[in-house]
Amino acid sequence: MKPIAIFRHNPGEGPGYFATFLDRHSLPWKLFKVDEGVSPPPTSGGFSGLCFMGGPMSVNDDLPWIQTTLQLIRAAETAGVPVIGHCLGGQLMARAFGGTVTGNPVKEIGWGTVEATPDAAATEWLGDTARFEAFHWHGETFSIPPGATRILQSAHCANQAFVRGPHLGLQCHVEMTDSMIRLWCRQWAAEGVPASASVQTPEQMEENIEARIAAMRAVADRLYTRWCKGLGG
Repeated sequence: MKPIAIFRHNPGEGPGYFATFLDRHSLPWKLFKVDEGVSPPPTSGGFSGLCFMGGPMSVNDDLPWIQTTLQLIRAAETAGVPVIGHCLGGQLMARAFGGTVTGNPVKEIGWGTVEATPDAAATEWLGDTARFEAFHWHGETFSIPPGATRILQSAHCANQAFVRGPHLGLQCHVEMTDSMIRLWCRQWAAEGVPASASVQTPEQMEENIEARIAAMRAVADRLYTRWCKGLGG
């Protein structure tokens, strides 16, 4: 089977649990460290799927790899190669598919409940999961691109996930590990926003962390399993 290409845009925002899931199911993958100057390939031909991780930059920034990435996502759709994106990755997908990325009404940092939409697509991807606690760290949000369907929403961010055929774009971070959360918490002060209904303190984020991650991974397993059904040989 061809490997799944995983694109990292920041050293602290690697594949996390997504890589663990792939390893558990004996699915090969290859990491592209875009943050170290590695350019995305011009075509998806050598891969069975594409995965884009998060990052502190904006899709709207003038960075040399963004246009290449958008073109790669569009080419993957044309070739029938499934794409999955986490936070920045989901925003890249939305932009590539004709959506927009703008500031969210509030920053969303920490654990927060997301809910499934009353749509058949949500049931297909989430099963009987009506709501769950996901991890968040973003100040921007994507619109639902043409031809896509929203499957997750939250009180602080209307568009938490969309599907478009075999593709899954996520705003929330279902790939988190406890070490990633603790690392990100060190950057909390740099965000420059006080604790609020949508922003948790590091202490709040680390409270009961093992149980929270275990519950989120049960949902991640469903999403990743459904996404993997679209993988080719």
